[in-house]
Amino acid sequence: MSVLLRCLPALTLLASLAAYAGESVKPPASPTRPDASSLHGITVNDPYRWLENSQDPAVQAWIKAQNDHTEAVLAAMPDGKAMTERVRQLAITSTTRSSPLLAGGTLFYMQETPPQPQPQLMAQAWPDGKARVLVDLNASGGNTAITGYWPSPSGRYLAYGTAEGGSELTTLHVLDVSSGKSLDDALPYAGGGTTPQDVAWDADERGFVYVRFPPPAAGAEVKQFDAALVHHALGKAAAGDEVVFGHDYSKVAEYRLRTSPGAKQLAVLANIGDGGPAEVYLRAGSQWKKVLGYEANVRNAAWVGQRLLVTSFADAPRGKLLAIDAQGKVSTLLPQREGALQDVAPIANGFLVTRSWGPDWWAEQYDWQGNFVRRLPLPQHDITVAGIAAEQGRNHALVTYGGWTLPARWADYDANSGNLHTVFEVKPAADYGKVEVRRIDGVSKDGTKIPVTLLAMRGVVPNGQRPTILYSYGGYDIPITPHFIGPELAWLERGGVLAFANIRGGNEYGQDWHAQGQMLHKQNVFDDFHAAALALFKAHWSDRAHLGILGASNGGLLMGASLVQHPQDYRAVVAMVGIYDVIRHETNFTNGAYNVSEFGTVSDPAQFKATLAYSPLQNVQPHTAYPAVLMTTGANDPRVAPWQSRKFTAALQDATASDQPILLLTRMNAGHGIGAPFSQRVGDTAIMLTFFAQELGLPAR
Repeated sequence: MSVLLRCLPALTLLASLAAYAGESVKPPASPTRPDASSLHGITVNDPYRWLENSQDPAVQAWIKAQNDHTEAVLAAMPDGKAMTERVRQLAITSTTRSSPLLAGGTLFYMQETPPQPQPQLMAQAWPDGKARVLVDLNASGGNTAITGYWPSPSGRYLAYGTAEGGSELTTLHVLDVSSGKSLDDALPYAGGGTTPQDVAWDADERGFVYVRFPPPAAGAEVKQFDAALVHHALGKAAAGDEVVFGHDYSKVAEYRLRTSPGAKQLAVLANIGDGGPAEVYLRAGSQWKKVLGYEANVRNAAWVGQRLLVTSFADAPRGKLLAIDAQGKVSTLLPQREGALQDVAPIANGFLVTRSWGPDWWAEQYDWQGNFVRRLPLPQHDITVAGIAAEQGRNHALVTYGGWTLPARWADYDANSGNLHTVFEVKPAADYGKVEVRRIDGVSKDGTKIPVTLLAMRGVVPNGQRPTILYSYGGYDIPITPHFIGPELAWLERGGVLAFANIRGGNEYGQDWHAQGQMLHKQNVFDDFHAAALALFKAHWSDRAHLGILGASNGGLLMGASLVQHPQDYRAVVAMVGIYDVIRHETNFTNGAYNVSEFGTVSDPAQFKATLAYSPLQNVQPHTAYPAVLMTTGANDPRVAPWQSRKFTAALQDATASDQPILLLTRMNAGHGIGAPFSQRVGDTAIMLTFFAQELGLPAR
């Protein structure tokens, strides 16, 4: 596919337009086959299980037929060309930068100049050096992406990861920064997808520790379980790298590595699966000492000098900051304060912390003893502090932030004066100054208030029928934050409304907010989202004939549960790379085992009962008027199985009593969306907005 969809022959397109204008186009048939699971004495029928086998020629034919059908229906939507052109115009901003890191006085970051397929990896002496390209993978046409990068303590070397076709399975490479030459080191199976990649350099810069899956036997595929930390010496073969931590730690182990200034000390934050707290280990020589267990509810950490500062939520739902010295002694440095603790970074003789409270974010400076110095002079509302690049002992830090109408901005913060001045900003392709931001509250079933942020152009007021897109996520500690809407301005320009709900499952209000959307409490997430929709109706922004809902991944699960629980309240749904058969997600897909810490396990009777009650596939009801649905997936997705979308699509198509389209688009050389090239990102946005414009009645431009 190109930007929106591959060009259809003229006669086919005319036929599609005629068909769409008249009777609804029927989707390809999805045969049912007897199959079932039995759990805790309950039989769960599974007539579309045959669609799980992507190697089956019948499944391949089904995927192609569904793609052809989806493309024909989308091509018949008269708004497609204009929407795609406008989305592309808005996506071509000035050069963008992201993910800055400081090491040895050198700033490393990613840089992309749209419509460049993939970002380049850059370096410059900070603050006034000339920027230069270290790694540029665009010769591959955008199929290869950089998955992460890790400079050595002095900035002399740089390890970076690459992955192909959206798979996220990482191979590490090493670069000599001064010469720009690549070393011969190439380290495969270095995490990605199910478990995050990470690297921690040695103090002498002759090697590093990294995350690795067990290498497979010759000719076999890697099994993405049992990740461990191994040590690599520069110039040596990867086959000789030995495990230094994590042997038999957990089948679903995840690790985050933190090195102190000069790499004198190494800490490991070790997780069993996604979404849970971490244990904290310190390395002493070749030995490891556990200094905090899961009971401390640790979520993040950073070295400030030779003390490790960790964010702990034990008996502190908004978070407190613990300090761990070189001997492993733990003390409370910063008690719980106003706002949910998000991150910590060193600066001068102290540290900076990032906090949130619902959709509001800010940053604060503290001295070495934990005494408050000042709040950084950032905008009070509608921005997110995306990150802080800093080095111990330096009085200046690079603060990155942006907001709904504010593209990425980098600001130099002076710890002595408190001054903050912009050193880089993205120039958008249009005027976002006419966008107004409003807030309303929904009330969930249990009385919990749910903030909803509304974006609309100046002069657009509630009339009860505004075409509105409501988005949220609801899981894994991931908050809904003010982010630059970019090409989605195309929706607002024509009188549409965008809405973002801070539902439970994220950490906007701390860990209690997250925990109330986990495991046995997952239904709260769906109730919160429905409350946000009802708030839009109550405030007369939209109605059931003009409301669309949008989500991806765990947010795709949110879409699935929302449309089967309240099909009458949504006119259209776009669900991307989503989980819909939660019963089988754990048992028949690698990454499902990693998600048990968030969803719970169906091997537990109580959790199985709760899961069965909300799992979208098992709650599709025959002869129900379902809304218009567009699902997308990637054939190489390592995080959510593509068969999830196939099975749910088939079930909805067979069950619906309405004439609304139920569509599935499978991208054959793509994954979960991580590392997607520019054209795919633009295409996904254009398809989504085109579908919503058609189904929600967005006025023509």
